Order: sequence, then C-alpha cells, then structure tokens
Amino acid sequence: MAQEKKIPYKIYLEESEMPKAWYNVRADMKNKPAPLLNPGTHQPMTAEELGGVFCDELVQQELDNENAYIEIPQEIRDFYKMYRPAPLVRAYCLEEKLGTPAKIYYKFEGNNTSGSHKLNSAIAQAYYAKKQGLKGVTTETGAGQWGTALSMACSYLDLDCKVYMVKVSYEQKPFRREVMRVYGASVTPSPSMETEIGRKINAEHPGTTGSLGCAISEAVEVSVKNPGYRYVLGSVLNQVLLHQSIIGLETKAALDKYDIKPDIIIGCAGGGSNLGGLISPFMGEKLRGEADYRIIAVEPASCPSFTRGVYAYDFADTGMVCPLAKMYTLGSDFIPSANHAGGLRYHGMSPILSQLYDDGLMEAVSVEQTKVFEAAEQFARVEGILPAPESSHAIRVAIDEALKCKETGEEKTIVFGLTGTGYFDMVAYEKFHDGKMDDYIPTDEELAEYRAKLPKID
Repeated sequence: MAQEKKIPYKIYLEESEMPKAWYNVRADMKNKPAPLLNPGTHQPMTAEELGGVFCDELVQQELDNENAYIEIPQEIRDFYKMYRPAPLVRAYCLEEKLGTPAKIYYKFEGNNTSGSHKLNSAIAQAYYAKKQGLKGVTTETGAGQWGTALSMACSYLDLDCKVYMVKVSYEQKPFRREVMRVYGASVTPSPSMETEIGRKINAEHPGTTGSLGCAISEAVEVSVKNPGYRYVLGSVLNQVLLHQSIIGLETKAALDKYDIKPDIIIGCAGGGSNLGGLISPFMGEKLRGEADYRIIAVEPASCPSFTRGVYAYDFADTGMVCPLAKMYTLGSDFIPSANHAGGLRYHGMSPILSQLYDDGLMEAVSVEQTKVFEAAEQFARVEGILPAPESSHAIRVAIDEALKCKETGEEKTIVFGLTGTGYFDMVAYEKFHDGKMDDYIPTDEELAEYRAKLPKID
C-alpha cells in the first residue's frame, strides 16, 4: 500500500508532453461509420455539398477515414496551453468513502471559463473559420457549455457568434447565457420565431421547451441564409470527436507515466463528443488487438438513444434540413422531457460511437436523473468539485462499478470523464434538494411513434 501512495492525487503532464496531433479512431476501425447522406437524393454527401454548411478544412476532417493522426496547428496548441494539459485526478477520498478496493481516476476538463471540455473543439472550429476568411459562425447549445466555449473562441479570434440555446436551458441557466454575452455572442432561445423552422416547430409543438435537434435546425438555417457564415456543431460529428481526442491522449499519457492500465473507462453520452474523445486512444488499442478495456457509455433514461434507440439513418435535426446520419436514434422528432441533463438531450448519437456500439466494442447504460444527482452530491462532498449534471451520469456508474468491486473484492482500475463543472446548474440542484425533480422515462409506445417517422432509405 505504501508504494500505491506514490501515485499523486493529480497527475499532470508537462507542457512539452501535450499531444501535437489529434487521433482519428476511424483509421483503425474495420467497419467505418456510414457516410452522411444528402437528404434529397439519399446519396453520400460530397465535400462540395458539405462545404455549403461547414468550413472547408473541417469538411476534410469530417470525411477522413484513413489518416490516424492529424496535426494540431501551432496556433491551436498555443491556445490549448491556457488550460491544458488537464489533470488526471486519483479520487482517493471517494475511494475511502466508498470503502472500495477499486482505484478511481477522473479526467477533469473544467479548468476553463466555459467549465467544460467543449473548448477543445470550439477553438479548432473557430480557427478554421477564421483561416477561411469567414465573418462568423452559428451554432446550437443545450446546457450552454458549448455555446460558452464557442463564444470564447470566437471572441479570441474576432468572429461573430450566433447561438441558438435550447429554450428550457435558456430559462434554467440564465448565468451561462450571460457568460456567452460577455464574450460577445448573441443568444436566442430555441425554438424561436426568428426562423422559418423555429416558427414551424412552435406551431406544431405549442409550448415546447425545445431540444438540441430544434436548435441545430435554426442555426443551420441562419448560416445558410447569411453569406460569410458557416455552421459549427459541438458534438456528434466525426471532426468534433477528432478534436476531443486530446482528452483521451492526455489521459493515456498520464496513466502510462505511472504504468497504470484501466480496466473500465466510463463517459456520459449525449451526442458523443466527450465520450468519444476520452475513449479514442484506448479504443484504438482495442481495435488493433493491443489491449482490451471495458468501455461504458452512460446516458439519461429520459433520452436513451443507445439503450432504447434503433440503428438507422435519421435526420440530425428536428427541422430535417441537415444530412442524414446512420446512428442510434430515437427519431429526429423526439423532444425529451425538460430535465436537467441539458447537454445530453439529443435524439441521436455520434456515427462513430454508434458503429462501435453496434460492433459490440462498448456497452451502454441509462440512469434516472435523481440517482445522477445523488451521485453528484456524494462526489462533491468528498472530492471538492461540484460536477455538471451531464458529467454526473459518468460519476453515477463509476460509483456503481466501484461498489461492485467492494462486493467482489476485485481491485479494478476505473477511469471516468469529469467533463465540466456545475456552478451554473444550481436550479437543478435546488429542485433535487426540494424534492421537485422527477424521473420521467418515455414509454415504449411513445418511442415507437417516433421510430415510425424515420426516413425510408433504400
């Protein structure tokens, strides 16, 4: 045990040890993610077609299935140095409180003003937009972490930033909205009456609290109608998982520094950005047959894309204007309950993660939000960080797995992603403390109704 204590509470990499290239897990996948399809022709989207919505270099990254490593431009690496490398923390206090023989580590991504991992991709996407000579970008945001991160990146690079924020989060999290405005972004609750799609969704779903799918539709419409703008997305896309691979690359480098091999790797899953980023180098080893890991995706029971969705082509947005993606989906018309897992309230899942899950290379579980907040509070009381509701899904399952080790006596090593802080989520914590939080779970009949509307692809 004395030797065990040589592992510090926080494992930091030196600045010189930061990754110089992102890792593209698709290069090692035997079964590549299915291509995005044109919603009109149902043919694979070309680079030219995608270039009407996304920045040119990001399109190339989106379509790249061959290059395992893509160099991180020096300007982005210099920006990363403001808050990276991020620490890998040994949760000694949590282990002691649980009385488990398991060793628990978490990669903490909250050491920046956005409070989350989202800045890793925001600065990359803003950089490529600026390099292309664009005036600005449009986007959606759920809990507000992506919108905050993108507004920071755009402010740094003197780009205009238009954010469509899911209405329920806009109302529940006004302070995160104000942080975006501090950085110069315009923030609009979605669905709004400013766009054709927003007006259509409001007419079809009066009083709706919105969804990421709705906000995506509005942001895409605005980007297409305004010359000099492109749309950027905070999750789901291949390019985003590529940028977020810096999380997993740093995590693996820190573990390797102390000859630590994880048994279980856990991440929360909404669209897939943080989970995909965390697991990418470990999944690469698994795909190449070099090592094996148990990888668990954790999603809200109110929006269970993996655990209760179907693997099929579907629209990435509620307005049905985006390309079709083959993914685990509940149906693009699905609008989840107004719970507090804002960043996980998306009807689908990353095509990369969907393919890996369909191939049996990772697991998925869903958890109710009251159990999530119980875990969040337990973690905060012993580890000193107030976690975001999204991150707390991973905490819930990490604790559950550690307690299983307590029952069996197994000394497993568990790594999970603590993707952000919850200091702007106090309305959610208030409802949890006041007993006003419920655990709504969609019925099989409801989900069948949405599945019936999936597009028919020959």
